[in-house]
Amino acid sequence: MAGLLTACGASSHEPAEDYVPENYLLKSQLISFDVSALNAIPNNPNASLNVPTYITKVADTYFIVDCYNNQVIYHDNLTDPLYEWQIMTNDIAMGHTLASDGLVYLIDDTENNRVLVMEKEQNENGQTIFVPTQEFLNIGNRPHYIIYDEYTDTFYVWSSQNGEMYLFRHAKDDSRMYLTEVRSIPSLSDVYVRSFTIIGDRIYFVSGNSSIIEADLYSFKVKKEYPVPSEMAGMIQLTRIQDYYYITISTDITGNQDYATMLRVKDLNDLSSGSYEDVYHYFIGGGTPYYITMIEDSWYLTEHRIPGHAIWCFKVADNEITGVTSVY
Repeated sequence: MAGLLTACGASSHEPAEDYVPENYLLKSQLISFDVSALNAIPNNPNASLNVPTYITKVADTYFIVDCYNNQVIYHDNLTDPLYEWQIMTNDIAMGHTLASDGLVYLIDDTENNRVLVMEKEQNENGQTIFVPTQEFLNIGNRPHYIIYDEYTDTFYVWSSQNGEMYLFRHAKDDSRMYLTEVRSIPSLSDVYVRSFTIIGDRIYFVSGNSSIIEADLYSFKVKKEYPVPSEMAGMIQLTRIQDYYYITISTDITGNQDYATMLRVKDLNDLSSGSYEDVYHYFIGGGTPYYITMIEDSWYLTEHRIPGHAIWCFKVADNEITGVTSVY
């Protein structure tokens, strides 16, 4: 899981055996692409990010999902200006996340209900490029969040508005993708849920119905539900960092973004009583924090509504937030 699983610590579930694609629900549709036609890698034409939702790093390359610019961009460092970044794809509508196992790169094409699969190639100039090779159509209702879990050797793709999780895998050393299973949380079938978090053999869903749901990772049977106050009902993501659960919030229960914030709590049971700490002041505040990822020894937060502050970098040492820096 590009960052988040590393942040949560070692999982208690065992690695899966190499998948043999004999029993599956759906095989990917192949995309025809002429690699030789891409002799020049297109640069990002935008001077700024427009609602960035996700940042991650795979091998030596950084990726940013630039949601409202309908693109994913990539580059080898975070110090160069955005116009020096390259376009991985702009063939998506309001994508939110990217996940990779190093062989394939999966992107949620949210408004098209599609999962796009891309792979590394080389063009005629010997440059490394990313090309679309496969796709899955009709994946739920607004697929919104993808992670790769190395312990189960599975890509988990969450359909944000019908409570369904789509599981994708491929055989070892073979990039052809297969949809192997669809799981669901019936109580979330008509609820807008922006993300999930895997911690050990549990999976947590932050939902717009004023609760956090904890379920068994393998059966999706709900184990516990943690109610939250109405002012933090529109949650975005839950991330475990050291001794705390960090939660980013977009809106209250009415959809008002004035309640957007970032908080942390040691025990999820304390949320209902308001016994949590607001930590958004470390990041100026006033915007809408979105997803948090871990890259190497630092944490990264995407954010919108504040000009000039789209991506933050910070560290946590002994549960203290330090080194907060605006990256883009």
